[in-house]
Amino acid sequence: MKKLFIIFFLVTGIVACQKLLPGAPGDDEILDGPIEGLTAEQNLVFLRGDIAFNDDVFTPANGLGPIFVATSCASCHAGDGKGHPFTMLTRFGQTDVTGNQFLHLGGPQLQHRAIPGFQPEQIPAGATFAKFMPPANTGLGLLDAVPDAVLAGLSDENDINGDGISGRPNWLSIPVYAVPRPASVLQNGKYMGRFGKKAAAYDLLQQTANAYNQDIGIASVFEPNDTYSGLPIDPEVSTQIVNDVVFYLKTLKPPVQRNQQDADIQSGRQVFLNTGCGNCHTPQLTTGFSPVAALSNRTFFPYTDMLLHDMGPGLNDGYTEGSAATAEWKTPALWGLGLSKNSQGGQYFLLHDGRARSIEEAITLHAGEGSQSKNNFQQLAPADKARLIKFLESL
Repeated sequence: MKKLFIIFFLVTGIVACQKLLPGAPGDDEILDGPIEGLTAEQNLVFLRGDIAFNDDVFTPANGLGPIFVATSCASCHAGDGKGHPFTMLTRFGQTDVTGNQFLHLGGPQLQHRAIPGFQPEQIPAGATFAKFMPPANTGLGLLDAVPDAVLAGLSDENDINGDGISGRPNWLSIPVYAVPRPASVLQNGKYMGRFGKKAAAYDLLQQTANAYNQDIGIASVFEPNDTYSGLPIDPEVSTQIVNDVVFYLKTLKPPVQRNQQDADIQSGRQVFLNTGCGNCHTPQLTTGFSPVAALSNRTFFPYTDMLLHDMGPGLNDGYTEGSAATAEWKTPALWGLGLSKNSQGGQYFLLHDGRARSIEEAITLHAGEGSQSKNNFQQLAPADKARLIKFLESL
């Protein structure tokens, strides 16, 4: 009898605790986690990359600095989401396609923090600059696996169809360590950029190696120079760790839309398309072949064309990268938009520099190629505006 009483007490206690404890968040409420379909070996690599990205914190003892922006990857991408004004990046030194004129003075990125005994950088006199909000990381492997020909098909640099939209790739010279994509589309020997606010990074390896070097002051075999002196130094992070982080970023799951069957959300999607927002925020893309089978031949819904668009004088910071003009910005993917506040302190900081504090404000700051869509949005009835915003917050 005594044993039965103890068992009854333990069982009821466990059940009571389960009722009191919060449940695990749903897959559509978080951004992190692996894409479905990875092999057991790939999941192990993903886990190694996850640990390196989210748990590794650098100090002077293991290579930090001497000048830097952050001490870890996760400090700028909490939960793999967007950054916060406290984690904003500052880029400086290029005003046109002739390249960065301030590389000898620390460009392109401002390292505004330093370890003891060193002075952080300041923006040099005469340099224009732009503030960049760290982006969310999820679904990047799918974007990486879209064939060049698809993006070329979306491009209309000379606005031949007369719709006021003239998206184009940022044409880049790729780093020596980059492996060109199969069936790459080139223009004058240059390749299509995909990542970053101005699509100035060719692939996730370049993006990751640059982040280690420019954000944390960590040299690798890919970016071997010391950020303070500019001189080559021995690698401070192993090639395996860099590759593990690249694989982690490549195989993070895409955001899952919430409440997809809601009538207002479905209606809001149609309003989104009717206003012309989908002309740049392309709803649907399809990948080609990828060595990672889970990424191959997948249709997905990122709401971006990954192309540059002139967004008008209000969003012209006088700074650029690659072949982009100073008013040109890559169309940001809208998937995960509704979860942005989770990593931004409970409120929105949108557009490239976080200046927009709401989705509606972000829309109304569109100009240039976004002018017609903005005007269409402003002419909507309040109920349609609300449905459109509700749809965007479901992404």
